[in-house]
Amino acid sequence: MAWFKKARKPRASSTAEKPSRVPEGLWVKCPDCAQILYNKDLEKNLNVCPKCAYHFRLSATERLRMLLDEGRWTEHHARLSSTDPLQFTDTKSYRDRLRAAEEATGATDAVVVASGRLDGIDVVVAAMEYAFIGGSMGVVVGEKITRAVEQALDERQPLIIVSCSGGARMMEGALSLMQMAKICAALARLDRARVPYISVLTDPTTGGVTASFAMLGDLNVAEPKALIGFAGPRVIEQTIRQTLPEGFQRSEFLLEHGMIDLVVDRRELKATLARALRFMGAAPAPEPPVAVAAVADADQ
Repeated sequence: MAWFKKARKPRASSTAEKPSRVPEGLWVKCPDCAQILYNKDLEKNLNVCPKCAYHFRLSATERLRMLLDEGRWTEHHARLSSTDPLQFTDTKSYRDRLRAAEEATGATDAVVVASGRLDGIDVVVAAMEYAFIGGSMGVVVGEKITRAVEQALDERQPLIIVSCSGGARMMEGALSLMQMAKICAALARLDRARVPYISVLTDPTTGGVTASFAMLGDLNVAEPKALIGFAGPRVIEQTIRQTLPEGFQRSEFLLEHGMIDLVVDRRELKATLARALRFMGAAPAPEPPVAVAAVADADQ
């Protein structure tokens, strides 16, 4: 019998997963071409894949930062938030969904209204936030966009709406559908006053948003390969029992069939909007006067 016994530790399997020393969030995989991209390089390229030009989705604040000079703007109506008018509950309450969306995005609803300068031109911009319950349009979204239209009308500044939405918000029922007519009526007043309105359609722009203000611009501009339509392709195929053509409801398909005016790469979007606004008669804002200090005469 041995006096001493050596305990043998089991050898670690060579196939066992080792913790990665690379911090998370530094790299992202392009869903279109599978290229691995460095996040900071992707941000510098306005979240467009440098290999295949796939356009990643942007948040509302990223949109404003991209479009407005020096990334500066003044936000309006930021405190408006839904009151859950129908006391809606499905697998969880609507109030819980709103609270979770606010925590995730830092916004109070699915649109940010701001004013700033685009290439020196004073503009009012409403940018939709898809991360807030799919960018759906409820009472607050309708109210904020309507106020943005009225502000553009009062100040006679061009209006730009960047749409990114799944449509009307079902948790608010008919109240959300009423916003379609409400916004369209405000846009009709803007049109009569001959104040320019440019609609920018991004991926996705669907449902009641497409059926109302998103397609009413004096100029309707879309990003490449953006999904734009009323009902989804699968719903249409099941309804008509036919196979839809390749690229159906993508921005290039809509351009070919005369539903939109331009498809513009995001990296050229700001310059394109500036040229369009100048063509529509929008002039750069005057520079503030330079204060000249009075210099006393040395002889007096």
